[in-house]
Amino acid sequence: MHYLPQEIEAWYIIPAIRREISQCLIKDFGTSYEKVGKILGISKAAISQYTKGKRAAKIKLPKEIGTKIMSACKLLIKEKGHAVKEIDKILDHIKSRSLPCSVCGILKEGVLEDCKEIRFKEGNYQA
Repeated sequence: MHYLPQEIEAWYIIPAIRREISQCLIKDFGTSYEKVGKILGISKAAISQYTKGKRAAKIKLPKEIGTKIMSACKLLIKEKGHAVKEIDKILDHIKSRSLPCSVCGILKEGVLEDCKEIRFKEGNYQA
């Protein structure tokens, strides 16, 4: 079965970015689950799942994204940024640099059989 690149983004990459932002806001800025939920526009329960490794836990984003996550958190905590815009900037950065994200390796065998690792290149995913 083949998925559209946008499906992979929505199901795997965006939740992984939200996980990283959630963890950053909580650990580095001492923000409550409730406030993080409001910032990201998702439930407090979702934030709890991100921080406890129950949601998007196996998706590994490129290490280079750490500085982008921190920049986004600084803007979001000061209420000078919008979560959707910041997540979109991070996605654009991943795509523009063709950075790898480990998605297919964690899926059950046969789900994305033609792909071991997803790479972003010019807006397309390449195995």
